[in-house]
Amino acid sequence: MQITLEIPEDFGRDTLPELEKQIKLEAGIALFHAGKISSGRACEFAGVDRYRFYEECAKRDIPVVNYDPGELEAELGYLRGL
Repeated sequence: MQITLEIPEDFGRDTLPELEKQIKLEAGIALFHAGKISSGRACEFAGVDRYRFYEECAKRDIPVVNYDPGELEAELGYLRGL
């Protein structure tokens, strides 16, 4: 699938390749945050490694791990048993 986006020539200071990377990163983060794709798929889409993706999510206060309360308690119980 391909989406075409018209961008004015005088749009910001970034080059078109830089702007394309930024738009893909922002879209990947938005889709991940909305629960539409996994973090792995978002990394792949944005063309960044997991560390960079998590760093960018942290800058936006977007959690990368979403435990429900029961899962968190089970995980903590397991860790206490180690």
